[in-house]
Amino acid sequence: MNIRNISTSPFPDQKPGTSGLRKAVTVFQQPHYLENFIQSIFDTIGDFQGQTLILGGDGRYYNRQAIQIILKMAAANGVGRVKVGIGGIMSTPATSCVIRKYNAFGGIILSASHNPGGPEGDFGVKYNTSNGGPAPEKVTAAIFERSKLIDHYKILEAPDVNLDTLSESKLGDMVVEVIDSVQDYEKLMESLFDFERIRELLSSGNFRMCMDSLHAVTGPYAHNLFEQRLGAPRGTVINGTPLEDFGGGHPDPNLVYAHELVKILFGEAAPDFGAASDGDGDRNMILGRKFFVTPSDSLAVITANATLVPGYQDGLAGVARSMPTSQAADRVAADLGIDCYETPTGWKFFGNLLDANKATVCGEESFGTGSNHIREKDGLWAVLFWLNILAVKQKSVEQLLQEHWYKYGRNYYSRHDYEAIDSERANQLLANLYTQIPTLKGKKLGNYEVEYSDDFSYTDPVDGSISENQGIRIGFTDGSRIVYRLSGTGTQGATLRIYLESYEPDTSKQNLEPQQNLADLITIANEVAQVRTFTNMEKPTVIT
Repeated sequence: MNIRNISTSPFPDQKPGTSGLRKAVTVFQQPHYLENFIQSIFDTIGDFQGQTLILGGDGRYYNRQAIQIILKMAAANGVGRVKVGIGGIMSTPATSCVIRKYNAFGGIILSASHNPGGPEGDFGVKYNTSNGGPAPEKVTAAIFERSKLIDHYKILEAPDVNLDTLSESKLGDMVVEVIDSVQDYEKLMESLFDFERIRELLSSGNFRMCMDSLHAVTGPYAHNLFEQRLGAPRGTVINGTPLEDFGGGHPDPNLVYAHELVKILFGEAAPDFGAASDGDGDRNMILGRKFFVTPSDSLAVITANATLVPGYQDGLAGVARSMPTSQAADRVAADLGIDCYETPTGWKFFGNLLDANKATVCGEESFGTGSNHIREKDGLWAVLFWLNILAVKQKSVEQLLQEHWYKYGRNYYSRHDYEAIDSERANQLLANLYTQIPTLKGKKLGNYEVEYSDDFSYTDPVDGSISENQGIRIGFTDGSRIVYRLSGTGTQGATLRIYLESYEPDTSKQNLEPQQNLADLITIANEVAQVRTFTNMEKPTVIT
């Protein structure tokens, strides 16, 4: 077996976004494309010689081929050991768990998260550091700079590794260990949650749940946790076999793409509780019987009830949310007397807060919640947290939310996504908004008066780093907000996200349909940004 140095030329488009490098599968299949980016990672991350690396993906198309390439490149670059998920599969939260448990140098995750899979779908690569979290901006920026200069990569000439059997083998001088990360992940969950109480709930016959894994990575974890470990009947987990194309579906746990689960929970004889997770297992959607829980409310409810869960019974150091996420958690934090941090979008911004013990629980409106147990958002963790709360409270999901709103008020909230719009026109829309920012304060827009308008900037309270241009905010005197952002997770054109929020303390007005409550703000948001003019779209692609 020989180490080969392959001559190559840079690709200009290998700048990682908020969650790594994501492109169409066909882009990654270009000769040298994947290899260039992987070598750029190895050339950037420091002295890893002889160290342990964690490797896995969400099972989407091209996952297996990419893993074989990365294993051979890791061996050629001097990695000592790679722990790789059986079948090449390992969820993003499980990867973070395994990195931390085995004190690995870092990990490479192959996923495009909630983006579609298959030969015509998307693929992605993300590097996580030794704390188990996504590489910070200074690291991803260095990887990108290296990718612009790269002229060769190293790869071992060797047969492919058998990924389908738990085993240990050698690839050159490197040890390849095929592991079952489900067991490691289950042990971590058991250390946090009251499994016996959840088991009583799920096996009582008086409570039914439905978990939709969307033919993505959480299938094996969900079958093991809910149907085997926690006593839920077989069939509780649907779409639980990971498929390369996610069964032709879109592995995004929202009301549009998780339509089978929504139909079940809003149908006749609906279960008491429903949940879905995404392609790589880090996102979640929570449903009650004919009742949708917004991710912002989910974070607030978890924060308010954290002490009911064994792993958090001593209270929270603080809570953190991304800027576009509703301010519902802020009100809970104020009531509890703990800090609430507002960060840019992207889980990597929570890492410093978690490491410094400034925050215990974090969440994003994009269906992601998690805590300091790992350094990624964690879909099944959120599901278990809700089940633990419901098992203690013995109330329905709807009753739990009604009580929460009665105490804290309701933050009506919605996100409107305009997907795959022309990138140039999207940038023109933002440029038009930028020109208005200095002029809006004090203006009346409909029945609302603008209190502030800005482009969100974040100064990290731990290391002092500054992140600018993180989203345009228009805040009104009554606490309502409109936020505009271009998403960094798509691969086709641009995705414009518009976030809308209004606060309602009056309990008699807390049961309106969100789009009805937010109708005036929606009109203002569209008019200020001239959305239809710039996007050529009459309505959003997705409303959540």
